[in-house]
Amino acid sequence: MLPDAVDFATAAALPVAGVTALRALRRAGVRPGQRVAITGASGGVGRFAVQLAHQAGAEVYAFVGSPARGAGLAALGADHVLTDTATLEGQVDVTLDNVGGALLGELLGRMAPGGTVLSIGATSGEPTPVQPYQLVAGRLKLIGIQAGGDTGADLAHLVRLVAEGRLEPSVDRVADWSQAGQTALALVNREIRGKAVLTIT
Repeated sequence: MLPDAVDFATAAALPVAGVTALRALRRAGVRPGQRVAITGASGGVGRFAVQLAHQAGAEVYAFVGSPARGAGLAALGADHVLTDTATLEGQVDVTLDNVGGALLGELLGRMAPGGTVLSIGATSGEPTPVQPYQLVAGRLKLIGIQAGGDTGADLAHLVRLVAEGRLEPSVDRVADWSQAGQTALALVNREIRGKAVLTIT
């Protein structure tokens, strides 16, 4: 049963991306004062992760493919919106990675000792370079995360946050099922920030 403040299109954006972001940050044990890097921050998981990490009291570094892709992330809680690691000062305690490839390789070299890297996706489609002994020397944890199993309690938690105005699902496009092809193409072409929802009439 959805609260009156949450419509079905909004709720439809929560199950995979929202739960994945929530579980990843919970697994990392994000706490106040930590520095958290989020790659692919303009996507569905990324936008949820930015908000939830901010609410946990972390300093949030949102990595995006271009300045245009970073629009609106500061309002969601990103303290820094970056397009590459060259502008990252210091080290981060947690990296939540949706991109993989060279960006993840660079961030592995910017992790604080004992840091945690959560791998969710690899949208870059590129191999990730890892230096010999890099994880061991830094005492880093590299964890793969995938949503699944019993999500009821996590979904209820996310719905409450939305109803209270504390979480923005960032639904960028709502389209009829007949437009599934065009919507999928827009996602592939990175024309959509956040989530796309298809309705059945």
